[in-house]
Amino acid sequence: MITVNEATNEQPWGRVDEDRTVYVREGDGEREVGQFPDGTPEEALAYYERKFADLAGQVTLLEARIARHTAGAEVAETVEKLRQQLVAPAAVGDLASLRARVEKLGGKAEEFTKEQQAEREAAKAAALAEREQIVAEAERLAAQPHAQMRWKDTGQAFEHLFTEWQRVQREGAHVPKSQADALWKRFRSARQSFDTARRAHFAELDAANKDVKQRKERLIAQAEALAPRGIDGISAYRALLDEWKASGRASRKIDDQLWARFKAAGDVLYQAKAAEVAQQDEEYAGNLSAKEALLAENEGLLSVTDRVAARKRLTALQLKWDEIGRVPRDSVREIEGRLRKIEDHVKSLEDEHWRATNPETKARSEGLRGQLEASIAELTAEIAAAGDPQAKAEAEQKLATQQSWLAALGD
Repeated sequence: MITVNEATNEQPWGRVDEDRTVYVREGDGEREVGQFPDGTPEEALAYYERKFADLAGQVTLLEARIARHTAGAEVAETVEKLRQQLVAPAAVGDLASLRARVEKLGGKAEEFTKEQQAEREAAKAAALAEREQIVAEAERLAAQPHAQMRWKDTGQAFEHLFTEWQRVQREGAHVPKSQADALWKRFRSARQSFDTARRAHFAELDAANKDVKQRKERLIAQAEALAPRGIDGISAYRALLDEWKASGRASRKIDDQLWARFKAAGDVLYQAKAAEVAQQDEEYAGNLSAKEALLAENEGLLSVTDRVAARKRLTALQLKWDEIGRVPRDSVREIEGRLRKIEDHVKSLEDEHWRATNPETKARSEGLRGQLEASIAELTAEIAAAGDPQAKAEAEQKLATQQSWLAALGD
């Protein structure tokens, strides 16, 4: 606090007279600010100094808020209010300095207001751009060809876009109502267009499901009616299966249920067939043992080289094989493979004999033999008379080659 001169009841910015009237010094003069009759001069000056301190505190606070960019949009109004309060305040202190600080704040407040306005415009533009982006995506989703539309995923995408719209509306900058309404109208139109198309799609799908279900219900009834025929009904069931495949598909859940019933009807027939096969396999078990014994007796044929004897034994084997009859289905491949190995061996002996005795082949062989023998004789004479070492070496090489060919023809 500023010291008061006790003799004159004065301090640099004000004084108190004998009537307890308080004055504040401004420039070359002074101005009465009030009276304080119930206290001492010091108390009187202190009271009006506190009034000044309150005003100075308001100025200091506003300075700090502007510096930190935390002042509100009404900052210019606050500066003007301080100006009015400082025109003739009932306060004692350096009013001129305080007024100068407020005037300086006026310029800063104007700059701050412009900055805030620019920020608000930028935030508004960003909010509009974000809403425009949401609307554009909604319109893109709604414009997809229905044949390619993934209805569930697209529906979830619309829900997400709506949530985003609410977030931007709640958290984003305020935008003019006319622009916000126009964007919302576009978004709502896109969503309604999708909802209408989705309802139409599923109505059509329900109708198709109903039609497919009715067709397959009829096929199931026909398949179930085949049960008394047992194995004889399998061919008719296969024909029904072809119709089933051509009947189209209902929804996955319905189609799975229908297929389970249709398959169960077929299982009845195939179980009858399996039972018959199992009975036959049991009956054929003795045939399998007989054929295995027959093969064991005749697998020595694989080492026979006499084609005539081999063919005779094979014919006898095949006759007995056919007389024995069928074997269990699971053993057919193995047992038939062992027989085929013997048959292939006998056939190879006959093929080899045919190649050796075929008149056409023999004639070609004899013609080639004659040509080779004549060529070998010529080459032998040429080697005997050759004087050039290189020519002799070439003739000897040709002679060796043709002699190997002649040896390959055999006797």
